[in-house]
Formats: sequence, C-alpha cells, structure tokens
Amino acid sequence: MEEITDSPSTTAKASSKGIYGIPIMTRAQRSHPLDPLSAAEIAVAVATVRAAGRTPEDAMEYAECEATVKDFPPFIEAMKKRGIDDMELVMVDAWCAGYYSDADAPNRRLGKPLIFCRTESDSPMENGYARPVEGIHVIVDMQNNIVIEFEDSKFVPLPPPDHLRNYTPGETRGGVDRSDVKPLIISQPEGPSFRITGSFVEWQKWNFRVGFTPKEGLVIHSVAYVDGNRGRRPIAHRLSFVEMVVPYGDPNEPHYRKNAFDVGEDGLGKNAHSLKKGCDCLGYIKYFDAHFTNFTGGVETIENCVCLHEEDHGILWKHQDWRTGLAEVRRSRRLTVSFICTIANYEYGFYWHFYQDGKIESEVKLTGILSLGALMPGEQRKYGTTIAPSLYAPVHQHFFVARMDMAVDCKPNEAYNQVVEVNVKVESSGPNNMHNNAFYAEEELLQSELLAMRDCDPSSARHWIVRNTRTVNRTGQPTGYKLIPGSNCLPFCLPEAKFLRRAGFLKHNLWVTSYKSDEIFPGGEFPNQNPRIHEGLATWVKKDRSLEETNIVLWYVFGITHIPRLEDWPVMPVERSGFIIMPHGFFNCSPAVDVPPASDVDAKEAETPKDIQTELISKL
Repeated sequence: MEEITDSPSTTAKASSKGIYGIPIMTRAQRSHPLDPLSAAEIAVAVATVRAAGRTPEDAMEYAECEATVKDFPPFIEAMKKRGIDDMELVMVDAWCAGYYSDADAPNRRLGKPLIFCRTESDSPMENGYARPVEGIHVIVDMQNNIVIEFEDSKFVPLPPPDHLRNYTPGETRGGVDRSDVKPLIISQPEGPSFRITGSFVEWQKWNFRVGFTPKEGLVIHSVAYVDGNRGRRPIAHRLSFVEMVVPYGDPNEPHYRKNAFDVGEDGLGKNAHSLKKGCDCLGYIKYFDAHFTNFTGGVETIENCVCLHEEDHGILWKHQDWRTGLAEVRRSRRLTVSFICTIANYEYGFYWHFYQDGKIESEVKLTGILSLGALMPGEQRKYGTTIAPSLYAPVHQHFFVARMDMAVDCKPNEAYNQVVEVNVKVESSGPNNMHNNAFYAEEELLQSELLAMRDCDPSSARHWIVRNTRTVNRTGQPTGYKLIPGSNCLPFCLPEAKFLRRAGFLKHNLWVTSYKSDEIFPGGEFPNQNPRIHEGLATWVKKDRSLEETNIVLWYVFGITHIPRLEDWPVMPVERSGFIIMPHGFFNCSPAVDVPPASDVDAKEAETPKDIQTELISKL
C-alpha cells in the first residue's frame, strides 16, 4: 500500500502510469495554459478526481438503496428464512463503504447497508433498531441501484421483540408516574437582550455572523468583542465542526466496518432538524432557516434550523465580606447558538455558548439510539454490552473535530498570532522549594506545524494559548485566548486499523496550521471510498509551515469512549463533550464586573402586569 503525499510527477510523459493505474500527463512545454485540453488530458483529470474519493451520500440515495435491497429476490428469501415475509417491516440503512481494499475503490459508488426489522407493521414510531439482522452481506451500486454482491453467510436468528424497546409517549417503566412534573416557564417580559440584523448578531458586547453549510452545519463567522474605548476586538474568523468519526470496537461482521465519517460521508447540515419551541429550545427564540443545494441541483430549505436564545447559567461571580456581611453576586447569562441533526440511529446537538466574561464554550450533546448487534442464543461477546436477550450494543467511540480559524486582536489583513503550549510543573526539591509545595506554569512556543501535533495531558493541566505578538495588556504581556480541553481520549485501535488510513487526524488531540483557504476538512474533501492514505490534515502539516506571526488555525479533536449501559436503552440520555476557549490576558481585568445585579431585573418582572405576562408566555 503506497501513501500519496505529493502531486503526480510534473516531468512524466503520457505513457507513464501513476498510482491506481491513473496515467500521469503534463502539458507540453509549447502549450499555452489557456489552450483547450485534449481528450487524453481530460481523461487524466477525470481519473484523478475520481481517485480522490466519492461525494457524501444523500437522503434520496438512502431511500433508493432501501428499495433496491428489499426488491432483490435472494434478500427476500433470506428474510423468509428468518421468519419475515412482510418487506414493509424491513429497514435498510445505507452506510458508506469506507475503504478496506481495492474492491472499495471509488470507480463505483458503493453502499454497504445494515439491516433491521420492525415487529409491528401498524406502529410507525416503533424502535426498529431493536431487531438487527445479521449474517447477510450486501453491497449496492448506489449509482445504478443494483445489488452487486450478496451473501447469506450465517444464520443468526432475529432477537425476540424486547418489551422495553419503544420510547414514545405512554411508555412506562414499572408503572412509575411522571405526572408530578410541573410547567417550567422561561419569560423575558421586555424581550431578548440580543439584536439580529440579517445574519449579524449582537449581544452583551459580542458580535458575530451566523452561517450554515450542508457538510458542517452551523458556522460562526467574524467573532469579536466590543471592549470599551478599544472598540471591536476580533477573536476568530470562523468556527465550525469539520469532521466526526464513529469507529466501532467489535471485530466481527458487520460491526468492524462501522466507521462513519458523518461530515465527509454524509453531512451534518443537510441532516439537520427543523426545531420546535419548548422542546429543542426553550425561551425567547430567534430561528434561522438553512438553504443549500440538494442532490438533484434544487434548493433545499430547512426551516427553523438554527436556534439562538439566551439562557440563565447560574452564578457568574460572588463575594461576601465576612466583616461587614455585605455581598455582591451576579447571575451568569449566556447566548446559545445551536442545531441538531440525525445521522441514521444517532442524534447530535452542536452548541456554541457565548458568556458575559468573554468565554466561548463549544458543546456536543449525543443522544439517539444505539447501533445494536444480534447474538446467537446463549452467546456472550466481550466487545459490547448485552442489552436484552440475544441483543447487544458494541463498544464504540465518537470523535469530533472543531476547526477554529483564529484572529486574536487581528485587524483586517493582519496575521500576528502565535501558539504557546502551557504545562504545569512541580519545582524540583532544593533551595527554591524548601517546603516541597512549589509549582509553576512553563510555556513553550509551537514554532511550526510538525511541532504542533499535540495531545491532552491532564497530569500537567496542559492547555494552549493563541497570542497576538503585537498587542499587549496593561502588564506588557501579549493578549491571548486559551483553549482548555474537556474530557478526551484517543482511538482504541492498533496503528494498522483500516479506518485510520482515512482518519490520520485522530492520532493527536491538537493540530495547528497556518491558514490556507482550501484546507477545511481534515480527512480531505471526499473521504468516502478514498484510497489515499492520510489525505488532508496529516498530509498538510508535512509542509511544516511556520506558526510565528501568521493566521493560526486550531484543529481540536475530542472524543467520547462509549461503553454502552442498560440505561442507554431504548433511547440514550444526552451525554456531553466539549471544550472552552477563554480570554488569557486579553482584558486588563474581569470583563464581567459591569454586569448588572439580577435583583434589578427581578423587580421589573415583578411589576409586569399579570395579563401581559400571560400574553408573553403564550407566545413562547
């Protein structure tokens, strides 16, 4: 297997052959760049593009794949062997093929679906993922809608219907009564504190623009903080989630090939929900619609796709003088911008929280339904958790890649940022540490891209600071914003794992690059069926560009290792993961000291006439 790190040779002639049989050809020296391409040159260009992988799958293809498989006679017979005659009960989830061998090469658009079976034909909300069908191997040509490979290799009986499988209203667990839940009303009688002009948002000294793409979903542009006499101070050019990988840890068929790239193979944005007030978001809401081009070239609109609202977030700061008994306390309020998407069985909510103290928090909420497997009667499998008789949930991980194009105190057309790593160290025993209690923070400048491939280290409280080398605070130190990791992990697999060839970016928690406009997706533009090894971020950093006084891009990779619980069934309670970027010497003191006392607001709410309060609440 050969790793592609460079472009095809520019010295070869038409007769030479490149990797995967693609002819390498360059234009003759006498040709002008604007001369028409020859047929041979066009063929080379087309072959090169095809070799780079396939475009993401689309909802139209999901439906076509399901219909193709359910109409395939050998599949119908295989389901009859398992006691299923009604094809309306069968669910076919089209998963991308990934890349495991040359059989998955991108000369054909492939799907390797997973099969499930409902129990009740008259219940559209039944949890169909509760009965996985195993032992059937199917490969579909997604472009021509034909089954090109089929094997009923092993008879695994369908798991019996689990009486705890459903999650719809009316489902009870042991007769527990939840009718004692009283209404919780969020009221803002004078309206919200934010102002919206088109896509431009202003709130509590923050301002930014809301954007949306079919692959990334929510994109935050031009983030800045208005700091008194210093005016508008930029912090970031662009914030978004640019990839998400979910590798499973069971080596058995079909679970070993469950390695979804949910951005590059699918798309977070185009699978986003139309959100509902009072459920997905609570309070005084501003929604943004999303518009993008669909699979047929038409315009797709998702109404109420992005939610923006304010949230109370507990205490912002407090101090009480024990001598006088006098106290000052402030409530924390944050502005939250979010969207939620469904990728097959899982739901993911992506949130950017802006705080009054200059902090930005990024949070992912994971929920939805586990991707299950079927067991033979009496079988136990160490690579997962038994959920019900003959039903188990494989272990897996969820990895997210946040791309942060930073601009700390950089005016337009300025690029004066650098990155330092901070590790806390214990002072050696000796004259400087007579009491053995001394520790300090040690900084190291990350000078180039290869030196900036870093991992989290909670033992040293490791974090990273993006600084402006030409702007200082009142102590004469560079202004900056620091990235603070949350809980994190690295892939639990051997270096030869097939999915890592397309996900080299998972090998480190932090990557730092110098901005380049076409470096957006860490696994390359099209990771679906991509035969190239480590295309994208892991290859870009081999240029080892300087990171001193440049436009810094942070790529933070964070993950959750999911060892399923019985409590994750039938629908998983939200699990959270994320990180924080906060000011570090950016301000001369706390930017939150001027937040007004909450009691002033409470008094105004108390004075609001009851009929007005009722009218406002009814609108939420």
